[in-house]
Amino acid sequence: MKKKFVSLLLAGVMVVTGLIGCSGSNTQSNGGGESSSSAKGEDVTITYSIWDSNQEKGIRTMADEFETANPGIKINLQVVGWNDYWTMLEAAATGGSLPDTFWMHSNEIYRYASNDMLMDLTDRIKNSDKIDLGNYPEGLVKIYNEKGKQYALPKDNDTIGLWYNKTMFDEAGVSYPDETWTWDTLYDAAKKLTKDDGSQYGFLAPLHNQEGYYNFVYQNGGTIITDDKVSGYDNPKTIEAMKYYVGFVNDGLSPKIFGDSERAEALQNGLCAMGLFGSWNLTGFTENEYMANNFDVAILPSSNDGKRAGIFNGLGNAIAANTPHPEEAWKWIEYLSSKEGQTRQAELGVAISAYNGTADAWVKSNDTYNVKAFIDMVDYAQIRPYSNTTAKWEDKAYEILKKSFTGEESVEDACNETAKMMNECLAEEK
Repeated sequence: MKKKFVSLLLAGVMVVTGLIGCSGSNTQSNGGGESSSSAKGEDVTITYSIWDSNQEKGIRTMADEFETANPGIKINLQVVGWNDYWTMLEAAATGGSLPDTFWMHSNEIYRYASNDMLMDLTDRIKNSDKIDLGNYPEGLVKIYNEKGKQYALPKDNDTIGLWYNKTMFDEAGVSYPDETWTWDTLYDAAKKLTKDDGSQYGFLAPLHNQEGYYNFVYQNGGTIITDDKVSGYDNPKTIEAMKYYVGFVNDGLSPKIFGDSERAEALQNGLCAMGLFGSWNLTGFTENEYMANNFDVAILPSSNDGKRAGIFNGLGNAIAANTPHPEEAWKWIEYLSSKEGQTRQAELGVAISAYNGTADAWVKSNDTYNVKAFIDMVDYAQIRPYSNTTAKWEDKAYEILKKSFTGEESVEDACNETAKMMNECLAEEK
């Protein structure tokens, strides 16, 4: 597995070498002593790589406050977009120059943890007076644990909400979404909000899993992956949910949208009256004048039989196994995931903090929207489906399922084909 990983990394290193500058030394270190710079009394710079520019301002504020409280440690915050982020990490891993600290995701944790790219934080957590894994949702802690070792600390959690254009609803005489909404209510409202000339669609049903069809699959009692690592795409309940979801496109109630940037633009340019988006979009949507003046957010509709579910996920803060500054890197990560750091993150509106009991601070950070809807969705949380090869089968699923959105293939055939592909990927894990 490690040889295979390294060979994959080599393909990316030529593309993005130089995308990111790290702390300098490639000296292997997995723990113990004081860094050489610290021992000499020099400032130590810790790189921290993230992919969401919407969180940059708040995290920079936290970094400045951390630097003030910890003289001698500087935080170099580096923001690289989602797609380039993983290419950058692969190249950096190949060259032995990973950022000192960085975000980790459920799609990628196995690959990096199993190839000794991440520092094992287990003993540091055990000896810390600021970190107790019992203070975070169990599902998020589990994501970043591989064979009993903890390779990242929970940074945040996120849920999905139904964003809606109040102005469009008022003009169409449609009541705003609330907890009574079901699939039928959503569909009927989408019909009333859709204009025949194609200038306005009632609902955005893009080719997207976490902010799209995954939510409907679990509301309907379907699944993407079973507990014993078998694809659920050919489950009748999953297929039924996918037919409902793709039906918005086939019935002309949603535009055909496949790209990430186009999804947000569909709301921000007045093309769609409703759409599913995660809590991590809050800062960007608040700063968008059109969104702030016209939109609000509600909990997701339930299935017609009353089952409500929403995808729940969270990022992890990780440390490179070979950071030349293990003590300083740990101090930074420990602060970010401590009660103090998590409360500050919530107060600044950076993200819903993973630390139990900090949700109210996040809700109070934004009075533009009904952001409590995101907290309410925690009660219906479904951990984002993942396995050791998530990134592989998710990308391929998009390729296959796209044919059902374009009408090239029936939803049922696309789902069955996806299940076959996914099971082949999952078989590689056994």
